[in-house]
Amino acid sequence: MSAPASASVPDPAPLLAPWRGPCGGVPPWSRVDPAAFPAAVAAAQAEQRAELRRITGNPRRPTFSNTILALERSGRTLDRVCALFEVHASSLKVGAMPELEAELMPRLAAFEDEITQDPELFRRIEAVWAGRGRARLDPEQERLCWHYRTRFIRSGARLDPDRKQRIQALNQELATCCTRFSQQVLEAETRLGTLIEREDDLAGLPDDLRAAAAQAAAEQGHPGGWLIRNTRSAVEPFLACSARRGLRERVWRAFAGRGADGGTGDNRALIPRILGLRHERAQLLGYASHAHWAVEPAMAGTPERALALMESVWVPALAQVRGELAELQALADRDGAFPIAAWDYRFYAERLRQARFALDLQEVQPYLQLDLLREGMFWAADRLYGLTFTRMDLPVPHPDGSVWAVRDRARRAGARLRGLWYFDPFAREGKQSGAWMSQYRRQERLERPVPAIVSNNANFLRGASGSPGAPGSPAAPVLVSWDDAVTLFHEFGHALHGLLSEVRYPSLSGTAVPGDFVEFPSQLNEHWLLTPELLERFARHHLTGAPMPPELARKLARAATFNQGFQTLEYLGSALLDMRMHLAGGAVADPDAFERELRAGLGMPEAVALRHRPAHFSHIFADDEYAGGYYAYLWADALTADTWEAFLEGGGPWSPAVARRYRRYILAVGGTVDPDRAFRRFRGRAVDPAALMRKRGFAPPAAAGMR
Repeated sequence: MSAPASASVPDPAPLLAPWRGPCGGVPPWSRVDPAAFPAAVAAAQAEQRAELRRITGNPRRPTFSNTILALERSGRTLDRVCALFEVHASSLKVGAMPELEAELMPRLAAFEDEITQDPELFRRIEAVWAGRGRARLDPEQERLCWHYRTRFIRSGARLDPDRKQRIQALNQELATCCTRFSQQVLEAETRLGTLIEREDDLAGLPDDLRAAAAQAAAEQGHPGGWLIRNTRSAVEPFLACSARRGLRERVWRAFAGRGADGGTGDNRALIPRILGLRHERAQLLGYASHAHWAVEPAMAGTPERALALMESVWVPALAQVRGELAELQALADRDGAFPIAAWDYRFYAERLRQARFALDLQEVQPYLQLDLLREGMFWAADRLYGLTFTRMDLPVPHPDGSVWAVRDRARRAGARLRGLWYFDPFAREGKQSGAWMSQYRRQERLERPVPAIVSNNANFLRGASGSPGAPGSPAAPVLVSWDDAVTLFHEFGHALHGLLSEVRYPSLSGTAVPGDFVEFPSQLNEHWLLTPELLERFARHHLTGAPMPPELARKLARAATFNQGFQTLEYLGSALLDMRMHLAGGAVADPDAFERELRAGLGMPEAVALRHRPAHFSHIFADDEYAGGYYAYLWADALTADTWEAFLEGGGPWSPAVARRYRRYILAVGGTVDPDRAFRRFRGRAVDPAALMRKRGFAPPAAAGMR
C-alpha cells in the first residue's frame, strides 16, 4: 500500500510559470506559497544551467548572437521567481520567510558565482568583445557586451581556481551575515517601540500622530495606549512635536539603538566580519579596498573623488549647524538649563522655523492627504511626460496595496502601455522600514516590446480609520508629514525612471545605472512637490477641502533651505562612516569606537546624530548595493541641482522643451549610455558642482571632486 501524497509539500509550479494577464503578464501574487520558494529556485537554477550549457557547448565561434544575446535571454524563470521572493523578503517577512531567506540567499550568491566564474562562458564573452569592431555592433549591443564583460571580471572571472573558490566562500558567508543583519534590524523595528500609557505624555502631538500611535498600540495588544513604532516615519515626527523631553530621549534611544541592544540580536559583532569578508574579496580581485571596488564603476570612479565632494560640502554644512545650534540653545535655555541633545534638535529646530519663517509644519500636515498627493504625482507626470494612470483590479502582494496601468497619453487612437505601478504605502509587521522602489520586471524590446512593472513601497503611518479605499474600511484620509511627502515624490522618481525606459535589452533598462546616477531622477522628482501649481491643486485640507493658503505655500518655499546644515551633516556623517569603514582594510574591530573617532575627527556636534549608526545601517550592511557607495545621494544631488536650474533657465519647472530633453537623454536611455555622457548630452556640458551649494543655501567654495 502506497503512502498518501503529503498535502504539506508545496507546489512550485505557480512560481515557475510564465506570468499571464495584461501588460505582458503580471505577478501571480494570489498564488504564491512562500514554502515553495526553495523548490522553485532550485528548478529555475537548473533551467538556467541548461541554457548556459547550450551556450558554452556551442561549437561555432562566439558571436554577439550566440553568446551575449543568448546570455541575455537566459534565466527568465529565475528572474520571475526572484522578483516574487524579494518582495516577500522585504515586505512580507512573516511566518517562515526569515528562515527561507536565510536558506536561499547563500544559494543565490553561489549560483551567481557559478555563472560569472565559468571559464568557458567568460572565454566566449572575451572573444566577442575582442571582435566587436569587425562584428560592427551598434552602440547598444557594444554596451551590453561591456556590461557582461565588466560584471564577470569584477566577480572574479580572471582568477585562478583556488581564488575563485575562495571568492565563492566569501560571497556565501557575506550573504548569510548580511541577511542576519537585515533580519535583526527588522526585529528591532518590529519588536521595539515606546509605549505611552498616560494621555498627558502626548503633549505637543497633533491629532493624526496620536491616532496613528493609538492604532499601533492596539495592533500590538495595548488598547488604550499609544505606541511610537521604532521606524523613521513614526520617530521623527514625534521628536519634532513632543513637549516631553524625557519621552523624546526614550524614543530617540530606542530608535538610535536598533541592532545594538547587547543581546542575541546585536549586529555589532557582525560588522567587523562583514567588513573583513569584503576587504579580503576586494584584495583577491586586485583592489586596494572594498571602497575602491565599489566606486570603480560609478560616476565618481575613485573613493578619493567621492571623499573630495563630501569633505567640500562638510565644511559649509558644519558652519551652518554651529550657527543654528546657538539659536536653538537660546530657545532651549528658556525651558531649563540643559545643552541641546540629539533628541532635542528636531523639537527646537521646529520652534526656530516658526520664529524665523512663521511656519509651523503642523499647520502644513492637514493639507497633505496621501491619496491626493498620489494624484498630484500622477498629474505632474502627465504634465511633464504625458503619462496617464488608471487603477487596475489585479492581485497585489498585500491588501494594503494597489496597482495602476501607466500609458502614454493618446495623441492618436490608442495609448501606448508603459507598464504597471504598484503602491504599498503602510508600515506593518514583517515589512522593512524606510521607502524604496522595486522592479518586478524591466522594460525591454528584445523579441517584442515588454513594458516595465515597478513598485513604490513606504512605511507611512495609518491612523485608526484604516486604509482609504481598502475593502471594508472607511475612506477617511491618511495624512503624512512634509518629509514623508517628499519621500513619496522621491520614490516615484525611481518608478518613472523604470517606466520611461526605452531600451532593447533588460540588463541595461531603467534604473540599471551606477548608484551615484540612480538617485538623480528620484531626487529631481522631489522638486515638483513644492511648485505652486501642484500645491494649489492637491494640497487640500482634509476636513474642509480648502486648498493650502498661498501664503503657507510661500512660507514652505522660503524655508526650503532651512535646517539644510543639520540634514546634510546627519547624512554626510553616515556617508563618511561608510566610506572610511570600507577604506579601513578590514581593521574595524569596534564599530562604536570607530563612529566616535570619526565624529571627533570631523568635529561633529554631539547634538547631531548620524542618520544611520553602524548597527542599523542596512544600506551598507544588509547587502552590497550601497556598501562603499552611500555617498551616492550627494553626488546625485549635484546632478539634481544643476538639472533643476536647467528647468528654471528653460522657462520654469514645467518647461516642455527641458522635460522632453530630460526624458530623452536621462530617463529613456537606462544603462545604454555612460552616465557622464548622458548628462552632457542633456545639459550641453559637465555638471556644475556649485549648483549643489546654491541649492542647499551654502556659501562658496564650490563643491570639489566632480570633474
